[in-house]
Amino acid sequence: MSNAAPVPTRWKCVCAYDGTHFKGWQSQLGGGAVQDVLEKTLGRLLGVENLRIHGSGRTDSGVHAHGQVFHFDGNWRHGPDKLLVALRGSLPSTLQVKSARPVSSEFHARFGATGKTYCYHLHLGDADPFQRPFVWSVYRPLDLSRMEAAAAVLRGRHDFRAFSAVNGTERENTVRTLRRLSLQRRGRSLRITAEADGFLYKMVRSLVGALVSCGEGKLEVEQVRALLEGGTRTAAVHTAPPQGLFLMKVEYKKIAKGN
Repeated sequence: MSNAAPVPTRWKCVCAYDGTHFKGWQSQLGGGAVQDVLEKTLGRLLGVENLRIHGSGRTDSGVHAHGQVFHFDGNWRHGPDKLLVALRGSLPSTLQVKSARPVSSEFHARFGATGKTYCYHLHLGDADPFQRPFVWSVYRPLDLSRMEAAAAVLRGRHDFRAFSAVNGTERENTVRTLRRLSLQRRGRSLRITAEADGFLYKMVRSLVGALVSCGEGKLEVEQVRALLEGGTRTAAVHTAPPQGLFLMKVEYKKIAKGN
C-alpha cells in the first residue's frame, strides 16, 4: 500500500472584485491586496500554510475586475460547488470567486493567457455618489470624432512603450496587438473597450488618457501617431485615474480538462 501524498489538483478560478479599498491585485508587504486575501482564505479552507495563487496579471490599486483569473494547486475533496460556497462565506463582500474548476496541470493563469479585455468607464459631467467609485468624471466637452480618429491610429500591432509606464531600461518586449479600441456612448456614459493579446503596465489607462486629451483638444491625432512611432513616453500622455478601469475577461487556448 502506497503512503505517497496525493498529488494536488490544479484549480482554475475566476473572480470579481471592487478594487476601491484593495492595494491592487499583487501581494503586498503587510497584506491588503486581492491576492493576499484569497491566499489567506484558501489556505485556511484547505489547511495549507503559505498557499500561493497565480493570477493572470496584476491590476493596480483602485482598479476593478469582473473576470480576473487565477490558479492554485491544492487538495479539496468536496467538489467545485462546495468550494464556492465555502469561499462565499469567508471572503469580504467586495470580492467574489465566480467559478472554480479542476484543470490540467499544464494550465497557467499568467503564461497561458492569449488575450485580455478591459473596459474603462467615463461620466460626462459630475457623476452621482453611487457612480463615482467606478467612473472618471470628465467635465470638459469631448469631441468623440477626434477620439475615434485617435483610436483608429492606435489599433493594430505596434510598439506601445510610449503608452505604458514601462521603465526605459527594462528589456520587456513592448510590442502588442491591440485588436479592439472602441467607444460607446449612452447618455452621459462613455465606455472605452480595449482588447489585445496582452497589455503593458498602465497601458489601458494611458490609452484612455490619450483619447480623452484628444477629445478635449489638448492633443492632436497626429501627435498620437508621432508618440506611437517615436516609442518614448512624454508628459503629453496622461494616465487616466484607476477607478474607471475594469478587467473584463482573460482568454486562453483550450487544453485538457476543460480550460
